[in-house]
Amino acid sequence: MKNKRAILWVVIIIALLLVLWNVFTQPGPADLKGNFKEVAFTRNEQNTGPVIRVYAVTVSDTLWKEMIDYGNFMPYNKYGNTKVYFFLNRNPYPKQLTIGNINFDSRFNNYCIGLYQKDVMSQVNLKKLPFAAEKNK
Repeated sequence: MKNKRAILWVVIIIALLLVLWNVFTQPGPADLKGNFKEVAFTRNEQNTGPVIRVYAVTVSDTLWKEMIDYGNFMPYNKYGNTKVYFFLNRNPYPKQLTIGNINFDSRFNNYCIGLYQKDVMSQVNLKKLPFAAEKNK
């Protein structure tokens, strides 16, 4: 009987250690290449409807897959919207963001290299040089 109890405790301790190891070794934005740094963030105060989050993030290079991975790490609510604007860290970037169709001062448009969006239907999209069409007008 003592032997069974000791075995049960060993199994419980091993299971607990595995759970803790799994929790603390999950990948996150810090594990990505590209030196991602969140420089601005805003969120609407609506907690009963769609939650809208907007981020400005600097990166060291145009690593498109890494940008998608970074965006996927950002919080998201069902029927909400998450936008992540990417800027090269050696160029100017906005330090303040707003909610709406225009999220930052247009003088930073030329420096935006990517826009990650996860929309109300959980569709993920990364636009490379999202303001390039405006520049050509």
